[in-house]
Amino acid sequence: MRITQLPDAVALLACPHCAEPMVAGSDSTVVCTAGHAFDVAREGYVSLLAGNALTSSADTPDMIAARESFLSAGHYLSVRDEVAALLGRTLADKTSGAILEVGAGTGYYLAGVLDAQPQRVGLAMDTSKPALRRAARIHARAGAVACDVWGRIPVRDNTMAAVLDIFAPRNIAEIARVMAPGGVLVVVTPRSGHLEELVETLGLLSVDDRKADRLSEQLAGHFELAEAGVVDSTLELSHAAIADLAGMGPSAHHTDRAAFAERIAVLPEPLAVTLSVNVSAYRAL
Repeated sequence: MRITQLPDAVALLACPHCAEPMVAGSDSTVVCTAGHAFDVAREGYVSLLAGNALTSSADTPDMIAARESFLSAGHYLSVRDEVAALLGRTLADKTSGAILEVGAGTGYYLAGVLDAQPQRVGLAMDTSKPALRRAARIHARAGAVACDVWGRIPVRDNTMAAVLDIFAPRNIAEIARVMAPGGVLVVVTPRSGHLEELVETLGLLSVDDRKADRLSEQLAGHFELAEAGVVDSTLELSHAAIADLAGMGPSAHHTDRAAFAERIAVLPEPLAVTLSVNVSAYRAL
């Protein structure tokens, strides 16, 4: 769906140049009240990337194809379900606002949350155009926006009832700015045993022992813990699924699929792989 077909979503946006509110100018543009105009891609997403935004680290078409294949097979459905359930327990119905997923990729987790929050619209934000092409059609109430979340998030102040940060970068000051009073931030981070059967063999990035401590330090003064949970399970993965899992993550930026295939070929099939993540909700102060 084109973002211009979701006026409630467009109304959440702020111009990346002047921070003025945005409106739909036509079926192919959105404009701010100061006159800055931005084209809507034929796939339905709008690019609000500011002039010097960095996109070199954006997920590639191959990475996004691997992610869509892996997620659509349901391997991380338990994580998506827990994100939606946790938000349902911690976000008050009376809290106004929309749902924003930063570093959203294809919008897989946002779609699950919107199914459980039928009164709200959502925004999927990412720098990857291949991801946004999919996110633009992930849900009837979701709009897709290209932006760099390390800069100013192109969203109006105090408009988000919830922000989802699923294995993604966190610009805490900006997330706090766009959050409505009583809003909730849901964060998913890997635990120390996550994918441990694959880390050494495939050369995947390991989990930093201080990851949880650094998250607490980042959130201090902006958010307080509302509820913390864990998703622990064992995935039975084929070689094809393992290739998708390796190919969709950050390690794929420096290891090609052929190299992964050689390493995967020596593994048992299917292989039992540990899924272990923290799923936590934080309320805005």
